[in-house]
Amino acid sequence: MPTKVHPALKNMIPIVDSIAKTFGKNCEVVLYDFSNLQSSVIAVGNGHITGREVGNPIPEVILKSLKANKTENEVNFKTKGKDGKILKSTIVYIKDDAGKPIGCLCINIDISEYIMVKNTLEDLCEINNGEETPVEPYGGSVNDVLENIVNTTIENYGKPVNFMSKEEKVNMVKMLDAKGTFLIRGAIDYVAKILCVSRYTIYNYLDEIRVGDDLTKY
Repeated sequence: MPTKVHPALKNMIPIVDSIAKTFGKNCEVVLYDFSNLQSSVIAVGNGHITGREVGNPIPEVILKSLKANKTENEVNFKTKGKDGKILKSTIVYIKDDAGKPIGCLCINIDISEYIMVKNTLEDLCEINNGEETPVEPYGGSVNDVLENIVNTTIENYGKPVNFMSKEEKVNMVKMLDAKGTFLIRGAIDYVAKILCVSRYTIYNYLDEIRVGDDLTKY
């Protein structure tokens, strides 16, 4: 550490270790002093992540920013360690009263393990995108199954029952019939109630549907 450290940087030194301890072993925190670029690191927490130590020189990425006079804070950008670690990094520039950059605080979080977990979870959660996402009421009664089939079919149809035409209600009954809904005892009465028609109307709809289906075979 240089013999003379700017008070603003000196006040940051205890914060380095505090941040590192707060976020754990995968979080490296480094404090740089721009007064001596050859020995710029004046404090480091969890240096094992990149191998940085007090007395190390300033890294190339910060040197380029200083050269280009681009000293705005950079938050959550991706970097890579020499050993292949994937890091989420943040650079906060520290300036004096005149606005001149005198140092910076860098946070490097090793997210390599998290990315592996993320990829594993994405593979595990991958599903085929169908037209409909069934909700299975496991452990429910047969009435729960019936209610779920009817409600899901209506929701996916995308139109409230009271706005449906006769043709649309016939189509709804056809969709329900294709799912085996009317194999469930009491389904005729339940669907009739939901569609606001009589049970005999449902029978008529089914007759129309099944006659039509038979004709398409020839």
